Amino acid sequence: MDPHLLRTFTTVVRLGSFSAAAAELGYTQSAVSQHIAALEHDLGVPLLTRRPVSPTPPGQRLLDHAAPLLLRLDAARADVRRAATPAPARTVVAASPLAAAVAVGEVRGTLHVVPRAEVVAGVATGEYDVGFVDGVVAASDPLHLPDAVGVKAAVVAEKPLMVALPPDHPLTRRKGLRLDDLVDARWIDAPDAAVPLEDLRAAVGATRLHTATVYRGTDTAALRALVNAGHGLAVLPDGDGVPLLWPNVVHRVERLHLG
Repeated sequence: MDPHLLRTFTTVVRLGSFSAAAAELGYTQSAVSQHIAALEHDLGVPLLTRRPVSPTPPGQRLLDHAAPLLLRLDAARADVRRAATPAPARTVVAASPLAAAVAVGEVRGTLHVVPRAEVVAGVATGEYDVGFVDGVVAASDPLHLPDAVGVKAAVVAEKPLMVALPPDHPLTRRKGLRLDDLVDARWIDAPDAAVPLEDLRAAVGATRLHTATVYRGTDTAALRALVNAGHGLAVLPDGDGVPLLWPNVVHRVERLHLG
């Protein structure tokens, strides 16, 4: 399987458009169509529907494999180049928004605050020297990180989770809250600035956590302002709020580097 064709395929799926993928990759639209046709010929199955552009069932299976395959290729290329160059005098650090406070102490150059998935990929490919990524897990479980060649992880912080509520919310006086008691509440979907709503839904085994507001930023202060204004609830590590008693999980930050 040609990785160039595979990269074109993942870009088309992500953007939902042959023309948009061509613009991003610097190809003509005809070249993108030829890449997809060649990949479909190689595998012997249709991978995309054209109108609308979306993966077929076999295409979805390929997509599940594509991201880790491409990441491993990029990581291998970066690792070979790194072996031939001296270590940098100044470090470039990446952190997911909820891990940024922990990362501050290691910054000796530049700090990039980026979505969680970009931290792992950036460390693996050498874009960042060190990364800090966060997630919600049971106390004895590791973070679920993409498979990346040579990337080592170490736990640097764990904190309890808190339910952020507006100041006048009737539950602010409670000593603790269970997530399954809040399934009918209004929630803010802020995957990069709070515990992702999809993780909370998975924890309670339900889809009833109602999205009232969507926030696509990374500024936790802005998210708290939305909570205080009554736009919905959010789960955040430590800080102000009511402790989350169930599910029994913690917020963990791990430091990533190339071993």
